[in-house]
Amino acid sequence: MLKARLHPYQAEGALFAARAGRCLIGDDMGLGKTIQAIAAAEILSRHFGAERVLVVCPASLKHQWELELARFAGRKGLVISGGQPKRRQQYADEGSTWKFAAYDTLARDLELIAGWSPDVVIVDEAQRIKNWNTIAARALKRIKSPYAFVLTGTPLENRLEELISIVQFVDQYRIGPTWRLLHEHQVRDDHGRVVGYRKLDAIGRTLAPVMIRRRKSEVLSQLPKRTDKNVFVAMTEQQMILHDENRDIVARIVHKWRKYRFLSDADQRRLTCALQNMRMSCNSTFLLDHETDHGVKADELTALLEDIFEDPDAKVVVFSQWVRTHELIARRFSPRGWGHVLFHGGVPSEKRGDLIERFRHDPQCRAFLSTDAGGVGLNLQHAATVINMDQPWNPAVLEQRIARVHRMGQQKSVQVVNFIAQGTIEEGMLSLLSFKKSLFAGVLDGGSSEISMNGTRLARFIEGVEKATGAMGGAEIQEPLSRPPAVSASPDAPSQQATAANASGPPAVRDQPQEIPELQQDALRGLIDSGIKFLTQLAAASQLAGTDQAPTHQNPFLETDTKSGRSYLRLPLPEPQTMATIAQMLTAFLPSSKGK
Repeated sequence: MLKARLHPYQAEGALFAARAGRCLIGDDMGLGKTIQAIAAAEILSRHFGAERVLVVCPASLKHQWELELARFAGRKGLVISGGQPKRRQQYADEGSTWKFAAYDTLARDLELIAGWSPDVVIVDEAQRIKNWNTIAARALKRIKSPYAFVLTGTPLENRLEELISIVQFVDQYRIGPTWRLLHEHQVRDDHGRVVGYRKLDAIGRTLAPVMIRRRKSEVLSQLPKRTDKNVFVAMTEQQMILHDENRDIVARIVHKWRKYRFLSDADQRRLTCALQNMRMSCNSTFLLDHETDHGVKADELTALLEDIFEDPDAKVVVFSQWVRTHELIARRFSPRGWGHVLFHGGVPSEKRGDLIERFRHDPQCRAFLSTDAGGVGLNLQHAATVINMDQPWNPAVLEQRIARVHRMGQQKSVQVVNFIAQGTIEEGMLSLLSFKKSLFAGVLDGGSSEISMNGTRLARFIEGVEKATGAMGGAEIQEPLSRPPAVSASPDAPSQQATAANASGPPAVRDQPQEIPELQQDALRGLIDSGIKFLTQLAAASQLAGTDQAPTHQNPFLETDTKSGRSYLRLPLPEPQTMATIAQMLTAFLPSSKGK
């Protein structure tokens, strides 16, 4: 039925999928989930008349699937693309039994898909539906078909709920109600926070009839050798200035977190931005100012490639999170005559297949430059070297990059080179071992059945930031001008003060003004001042409403009814976390006012 010979474990996976009818193929990246799904679909077509196959995948992989189907099964598929009228014609085309659709068009095409009525639905890179509340996840679960194969090398990355969402598409009754599953397997502290998981091996046994998973270590004898090497490069003075400026911002925000256990939305955005700037500065100052090019990574890469390209058949895949890094690399390639292609999220999906084909078959195209848009689904075994110009936060993303080359079909020994900027956040990131790996192994790989976490997600993120950025002590840090309220930004992250109160019994009677903590006094004073200022501005606007002097362009919250001439106040709702914070603040102060 296929033009390619399956390895024994791949034949086992294809037969398992065909026998189960609806299943999850959770093999490690690079072990050939695509060919297993195609083989299973061919079995169903040959023996059960399941002809119509819908493949749902990221937009970047639609043409890749088209090529793989022709290569392995000799079939011609149809890529769903274009506007609504064109897509309607494509779904109505009875000449194509295989159709490839992107996640982002599912919600708009549900009626068209239902009219076509696929027999088999293959969901590739199914971690895209790990959040059940996304538009794509809800739309996918409304597609009805007797057979379904879900493919993902990372069905579980952060939380147990992610696996639940994916499995529900395969068999909505397999794991039972979500509340019961979480109750049985989550470990919570006295404040209701999730601090770990238990009995993960039981979940694995429950999923065994509908999930097959093999790790690379189990079929290592069939995989080529892989070597990993970290190359440490020095930072220029200009780079370090930018890096340390942003490091100071991170230090101040982390200090604020340590002291108050609270970060506003603005502080969290500043923290994320500063961390991003630190990482970008490790590649070159060009990524930040778009003018200068102080940095040595691109030059080190050029020197390395001069050695590699002495072999006229050698090809490399170079990953960076940022397109501007690849712009710097392309500048070095041009005078040397090294052909390359650039693959990123902005490349139209219909052109991506041509880029892959050129890299595979054009002997002058030596390098495949890619952002993480090319980190999933692509088969780039024509290269034998993977170079990471920067390190992603998530170790699974790094493995996804490498698996584009180090996968079944690779005939050469694979070399992985990671460029690390010395004395920077990148060097700190090397030592981070995340909770994600432990949770993943516990459920899917038969690893530890008990896993512990410390604190809320934000707290764990701050801990990771501290590890990655190094020790923040030594220098005295200036206090912030205004202090945030000592309450949690979310219900599952109580303040230190609340934690202490719960630990020591009932709170003391607060009938004396001086017993209100100074920090809460500041918070209340700020809340009152803001309220007075708002009411004053509202009164002034109301007096001018409906007159020629009404400054509507300066008051976006005021609207005038064109029929009645009356003015109305339109206020956007705050973020839920902000509302929770305000409610907790008011609740904290109300008891103190009862005795006055």
